[in-house]
Amino acid sequence: MIIVGERINGTRTRVRDAVVARDADVIAEEAMRQAEAGADYIDLNAGTDPQREPEDLVWLVRTVQEVVDRPLCIDSPNVDALRAGIEACRSKPLVNSASAESGRIEAVLGLVARHGARVVGLTLDDTGLPDTAEQRVSIAKTLTKRAEELGIAREDIFIDPLARAVAVENEQGAAFLDAVAGIKEALPGIHAICGLSNISYQMPSRRLLNRTFVGMAMARGLDAAIVDPLDGGLMAAICAANVVLGQDEMCVGYIQAHRAGRLAEWS
Repeated sequence: MIIVGERINGTRTRVRDAVVARDADVIAEEAMRQAEAGADYIDLNAGTDPQREPEDLVWLVRTVQEVVDRPLCIDSPNVDALRAGIEACRSKPLVNSASAESGRIEAVLGLVARHGARVVGLTLDDTGLPDTAEQRVSIAKTLTKRAEELGIAREDIFIDPLARAVAVENEQGAAFLDAVAGIKEALPGIHAICGLSNISYQMPSRRLLNRTFVGMAMARGLDAAIVDPLDGGLMAAICAANVVLGQDEMCVGYIQAHRAGRLAEWS
């Protein structure tokens, strides 16, 4: 399971204030704690005004690269900010995100291809958010076809079927799970990723829903998630699911996590 640490995001007041004030200590702490908790990628989203966002994202990239040896996920709806962030990366980044919307599919996938990056493709097109698993699979095929035409390898493509709040649309949990399974079957070699906590938006006891959802999604083929790696219960659930699904050879990861005390509270 590929863990993308989501905490360095300008929607969080602490992070936004640190970006504006150029407080490197706050950002460095967030990056190091996530890396120590098991994040494979550190997501960077400045979330500032579009005119200043490229500069802010470059500062985030440089600040984080000074303190952790992890690849970065460059996260923005702003193509100019994505370009600036990618160019500041020392290692191969993951770019979040492309979609099948007119104008964005070519702009983002072209950028990714030119820089040899990896990419998150959202199952979103000009018709809006998809409701069904079948719609999600269809959009995933469109994204993958164009990415491959541009020379992006399947192993570098992450498809996000867009988990939606079950509080608003109760059927969307099942639709997402079916979409993951459908995408993995239709597009072998593709990664399936999601922003996990979207499923529990506006619900009480959100962490319980998130922990239940991640195991179910992993069983259907989810192999990457954008999460808070400091949520020990969620990370423990992922660790346990890896064992049950046969993805933790000889249960080494689980045993190491137990010995390190990361499972004690949840056992």
